[in-house]
Amino acid sequence: MESRLKVLGHPLHPMLVMFPVALLATAVLFDVVDTVGGPDFLGEVAYWNLTVGLVGGLLAAVAGTFDLLAIPTGTRAKRVALTHAAANVALILLFAAVWAVRLNADTRAAGGALIAIEIVALAILGISAWLGGELVDRLGVGVDRDADLDAPSSLRPSASTQ
Repeated sequence: MESRLKVLGHPLHPMLVMFPVALLATAVLFDVVDTVGGPDFLGEVAYWNLTVGLVGGLLAAVAGTFDLLAIPTGTRAKRVALTHAAANVALILLFAAVWAVRLNADTRAAGGALIAIEIVALAILGISAWLGGELVDRLGVGVDRDADLDAPSSLRPSASTQ
């Protein structure tokens, strides 16, 4: 199943995903370093990484929605894609909550509770990224016209390795 949204023949969603993943992960790293005594400016940088990461995440979500809607119902690909989408909604909401608290705070730095929320969101992001990889690499969603949308999970050993 090929992607509905392409740029110069390449699916748009995977191109947009890398920026929010990197920005949100780096925001968490900067917040942790800032909290344990790193340079004071890292809290501010983390806040702006969150801001741009959330905007990028929303753009990636729009592109991903087009691909999600094109996946046939009743396939493993659709189940994985819906789980991927639900995880993305959860992590965007968690990061957005952290961003909103910091928006009107006296300082852009995160405290312990906000970092805890960010770490949970980052763990969900890791799971969602793996699911996205499963969709593209294992199931061929968005990249292969003749994809096997019911291919088994990459976590299961293939017949040749059993």
